[in-house]
Amino acid sequence: MSRAACAAATALAFDLGASSGRAVIGKLEPIDSGDDGDQANTGAGAPGPAVARRLTVEEVHRFPNDPVQVGRHLHWDILRLLHEIKQGIVKARHAGHHAIDSLAIDSWAVDFGLLDASGQLLSNPRHYRDHQTDGLMEEVGTLIGREPLFAKTGIQFLPFNTIYQLYALKKRGSVQLQQADKLLMIPDLLRYFLTGVMMSESTNASTTQLLNARTGEWDAGLLERLQLQASLLLPPVPAGTRAGALSAEVCAELGVPAIPVIAVGEHDTASAVAAVPAAEEHFAYLSCGTWSLLGTEVKEPVLSRQALDWNFTNEGGVNGTYRLLRNIMGLWLVQECKRAWDKAGLSLSFPQLVELAEQAEPFAAFIDPDDAGFMNPVHMPEQIQAYCSRTGQYLPQSPGETIRIVLESLALQYRVVLERTEQLAGGRRFNGLHMVGGGINNRLLCRFTANAIGRPVWAGPAEGSAIGNLVVQYMALGHISGMQEARTMIRASFPPDTYMPEQSGEWEQAYAVFRKITGV
Repeated sequence: MSRAACAAATALAFDLGASSGRAVIGKLEPIDSGDDGDQANTGAGAPGPAVARRLTVEEVHRFPNDPVQVGRHLHWDILRLLHEIKQGIVKARHAGHHAIDSLAIDSWAVDFGLLDASGQLLSNPRHYRDHQTDGLMEEVGTLIGREPLFAKTGIQFLPFNTIYQLYALKKRGSVQLQQADKLLMIPDLLRYFLTGVMMSESTNASTTQLLNARTGEWDAGLLERLQLQASLLLPPVPAGTRAGALSAEVCAELGVPAIPVIAVGEHDTASAVAAVPAAEEHFAYLSCGTWSLLGTEVKEPVLSRQALDWNFTNEGGVNGTYRLLRNIMGLWLVQECKRAWDKAGLSLSFPQLVELAEQAEPFAAFIDPDDAGFMNPVHMPEQIQAYCSRTGQYLPQSPGETIRIVLESLALQYRVVLERTEQLAGGRRFNGLHMVGGGINNRLLCRFTANAIGRPVWAGPAEGSAIGNLVVQYMALGHISGMQEARTMIRASFPPDTYMPEQSGEWEQAYAVFRKITGV
């Protein structure tokens, strides 16, 4: 490809997280001769080949993504998200990006909208933390059987999975479900609003616990057993599929041309893993944000009894891979502590909370980050105290103590999951851990993680999901040949920070106590 063509490669990524969203412009730019950007060895594995292009990113719009409580139920404000996406398109043009080659959307998983036969949205999508699915994971597990369900789908048992949301609608005789003609996952739904094209992207479809892990198609027997209409679900398409262009109505409204739209790895973790700047073929990753997702890429799903017992998942990845991983509660614990303290009038920024945590006494107590009580408590700091009380530990009294307990416990849980990932991946040992996502801005957590696992942590890029979104767009457009070239370019463009382990003796002792208290 010519240098001029490289310079003209501009894409727009919308990355929607559970608490905020962002619009990011990416540009593929040729590296001038003599530029030192061709040194791809950052310490994150073996050196990569020299690169001729660098990816630059520019955030043009950021917005909150706040759920809306209506009575007893929690919803996503889906039309507000559509509005913010439109604003991102307009702001990209205002920032001087008039020739955008494509755009794409990635988001969290499991949630969806239902459309009637005329293509109208029947109701606001429910939030995965809504209580409508309480107790239904166990009920469906009894109906289908945990082992048969895992053997079919390979998906981790989480109480908010799409399968349980749909079962909740079916069980209560939902009028919306009766009227529904099609189901679209959140990024599919927003893309449909922009283009008028309905399409189901495979990485997000895989998280529903309704997709057959071996065939990549919806499991007809499972749908029949749950009395769910198979016609609701569109055949999944692979990440990187072209999915139409902005509709004439959207173009007229925003004053923009018909920008092509790509169905990228629309589950944000699939996009984040695509942005891992690994030089080695086999690597471990931690996508760190509101949720932490730790695992590795495999070519075939791991459907063993051990994977089931450890509650691992096999989600679809880019280029036909599987993401063998486990979901961990993540920085939701910190976010909810801050929300509770803000509500009480104690306003502390996240950097201030990290500073207070660094000053607090180490290893005062431990929590299981994945304890069900932390899913959506009324008051997170009190819930943490309740856990410590129940397990006979010290009760944290200050924000600093509370946050330190959370961060240390997360780091130790990462070690548990990393070691189990290695066992499930055939006994492979990883040289270190790649951390991507906004959580890497918490440098204390990165340090704790290196200490806990006793190996290097390579942290970066922070905007992993947006960057992965962009590189899949570039692959779809023919500007990048595949993942090897993409990862080489990402290493050169966003060199990660390296954290080496320290204080190994103290962390080994803490790990033993953590495992005893949490029972892992």
